[in-house]
Amino acid sequence: MSFLLSKEAKKKLIAALNYDVTLELGAIIQYTYHHIMSTGLESPEISEMQEDLAKVEMKHLEKFLNRIDYLGGVPTTKIAKIKMGGSLKKMIQDDLDGENMAIKTYKQHIALAAKFGDTTTRLMLEEIVTDEEDHAYAWETVLAKKK
Repeated sequence: MSFLLSKEAKKKLIAALNYDVTLELGAIIQYTYHHIMSTGLESPEISEMQEDLAKVEMKHLEKFLNRIDYLGGVPTTKIAKIKMGGSLKKMIQDDLDGENMAIKTYKQHIALAAKFGDTTTRLMLEEIVTDEEDHAYAWETVLAKKK
């Protein structure tokens, strides 16, 4: 429960979760743009994947926003850097890079939540990392087929 966390723990967790919000907002926008911009023979399947993943990222965003609110914070409106355009292969690689960045970051935030004894935030992040690893695997599979 948030009242069991120190003010310092809440402050650090809110800051970490707000950074996660920036990544999710960026991912939603990037996936949505890539969904629209994907062209070529393989683009319908890729475009559908990008649209589906944007929706999953929206669910992650909602979880982060709810947790920040619960901890007494104010969610950020800042957005992580978005990579747009280029060939279909470049867009897929950019999406994979985004997933890998999220995985690395969220694992650091899992350790932070564990350090403060915030089991709820830790478990939420672990669940989200599972999704992000599935996304990364999907893009790695697509890229391997495109060699």
